[in-house]
Amino acid sequence: MSLVWWIITALAVLFALYVGFGIYLGMVLKWEDDQTLGLRYYGLPPAGRAAFKSRLRRHARLLSPLLWLNARLAKLDFRRVAFLYKGVAAPHGSCSPESFARAEGYQPRPEDVFVVTQMKCGTTWMQHVVYEVLHRGEGTLVATGTAMYAVAPWLEGRKSVSLEEAPLLGRERPSRILKTHLPAQLCPSRPDARYIYVARHPVSCFASCIDFVVTNVGAMAPGMPAFEEWYRSPELMWWGTWPDHVKGWWTRSRRDGNVLFVYFEQMKQDLGAVARQVAEFLGVAPLSEAELARVVEKCSFQYMQQHQDNFEMHPPHILQTNAELFVRGTADRHLDVPEEVRQRILAWSARELAGSDLPVATVYPDLRLQPGA
Repeated sequence: MSLVWWIITALAVLFALYVGFGIYLGMVLKWEDDQTLGLRYYGLPPAGRAAFKSRLRRHARLLSPLLWLNARLAKLDFRRVAFLYKGVAAPHGSCSPESFARAEGYQPRPEDVFVVTQMKCGTTWMQHVVYEVLHRGEGTLVATGTAMYAVAPWLEGRKSVSLEEAPLLGRERPSRILKTHLPAQLCPSRPDARYIYVARHPVSCFASCIDFVVTNVGAMAPGMPAFEEWYRSPELMWWGTWPDHVKGWWTRSRRDGNVLFVYFEQMKQDLGAVARQVAEFLGVAPLSEAELARVVEKCSFQYMQQHQDNFEMHPPHILQTNAELFVRGTADRHLDVPEEVRQRILAWSARELAGSDLPVATVYPDLRLQPGA
């Protein structure tokens, strides 16, 4: 009888601990979300951001038994972590239906420069290129310890400087740099605003999306089949599927003269040429050789990795207290994907783009639609 009593007591204690840890986790999640809204995190100086991360790490250590157990009991379900806004999927937390509605209803200003991509296609990189071009290579983000999200709003996001508080950057063409992943049909338009769209190889985008999710959820990350289903599903993939996103913005670039369409791979191949293109598109004076060299140096992978606290893509959270800027950032990231998955995504992308005049197959020859595919 005593053994049964001890077993019941032990189970009751374990259950009470599980419930207690669950309540604690809920409180930490609410606290971390509140503390990272707007400028509450990104508006802090480097020491303040480091202190927040340190406090979050302490909570993570205390919660590690529950986090370990949860990771083994359940994997990330993309259906449960997203919402639909007018048929477009988006992630809860970093965005919300309200933030999407505000973004769609925003009235752009002439000084706005929108940096647009599907996720994981070089958004932060191009934001920094625009920032340094506007400052002619003399930008002070790193020198002042300022985070990119403290000066450049994320249009549909919840965790950056607001549109109203965002400063004008540069002297020759004082501009606001706005990040967005919105598909073309949702992104507000204005003829005298500027839009820079960056496309990336669809399988490289896929690989980088996996890196991003794994970095953020760790052992809760699902298997490759779930990632592939997510990436190819219009109802699941955040901000829409790669073919729809790229095709929509290509069409808009053909229609509107204020949209510059560039490729991630062009940036990797010749960042200087892209920087000159951006300067011309923004209507600023051509960069001198010395100015261009500064822009290229500060926008290099090595420099941004070295100072990645200034370029965090999202605030830290309980599962990721040190968010990395890039995992690889290579032009041929697609080659790291298993060949059968790679070929399926290529064939699907090509089919989805059939009939479009998007010249993507010229940049990505492996994306040409194969006979019978």
